[in-house]
Amino acid sequence: MVLEATMLVLDNSEYMRNGDYTPTRWDAQVDAVNIVFDAKTNSHPENMVGCLTMAGKSPEVLATLTQDMGKILAALHSSKLIGSSDLATGINVASLALKHRQNKTQRQRIILFVGSPINDTSESLARIARKLKKNNVAVDVVSFGEVEGNEEALRALIENVDNGGNSHLLTIPPSPQLLSDLILSSPILMEEGAGGGSGEGGEGGASGGGGGGFEFGVDPSMDPELAMAIALSRGGDVEDNAQAQHQEGRATVAGANDGDEDVEMSEEEAIARAIEMSLKEDEENAK
Repeated sequence: MVLEATMLVLDNSEYMRNGDYTPTRWDAQVDAVNIVFDAKTNSHPENMVGCLTMAGKSPEVLATLTQDMGKILAALHSSKLIGSSDLATGINVASLALKHRQNKTQRQRIILFVGSPINDTSESLARIARKLKKNNVAVDVVSFGEVEGNEEALRALIENVDNGGNSHLLTIPPSPQLLSDLILSSPILMEEGAGGGSGEGGEGGASGGGGGGFEFGVDPSMDPELAMAIALSRGGDVEDNAQAQHQEGRATVAGANDGDEDVEMSEEEAIARAIEMSLKEDEENAK
């Protein structure tokens, strides 16, 4: 049995209204979340699963790492289908949540559900994948709905993050079979002897928590360490953005020497922008 912390990154874009999967792409995905949660938590008594959505103004954490499926189901019930997905930022937020897991002996895994066209290039996803591999994060991808258009980019992601067969790309075209049944019989839910390791991470806990109305959906009263880590990340990046605008030319030259560092900068800025938009929205709602 593998001791593991898993973050599910869900597609809640407008495309998920389509009925080419029974009964809709969104409902098929929710059914699959149930199956994955049960499989992960039943395989080891200390396994935990969290989830977030990646479409709309910014990704939203529906539940930090938990063993309570009820919290995830309640959050899924209130989720909205809106806009288009931001795969890169969704991966980043999931990685941050895993970094602040309470049990550092848990291996880290992200399972991506991709049911709409992605805007990220193969090159950018490959660089993100190498960063994840360096941090011992395994990735599984469930590609459905837009399988042909996304194939190249998602394959680049998996090929660069895979470490000894610990990451998988599962492509599921429309068929009479349920999405959840196909995932259940796939390598994604098979036991493995080696995989996403317990990489180094910051301090902090990651217990179950629901999403609405907080930064990235993280309730500070439920998970203060993770909320503080995201807030600190935002604060540092927002301060750096002003300087970065004046040093754009120099940063471009420096980035030519190290492509990965340049991508990491853009990823951090994306997270900062997403959190800033979330904060502004919360402030407006509070008025």
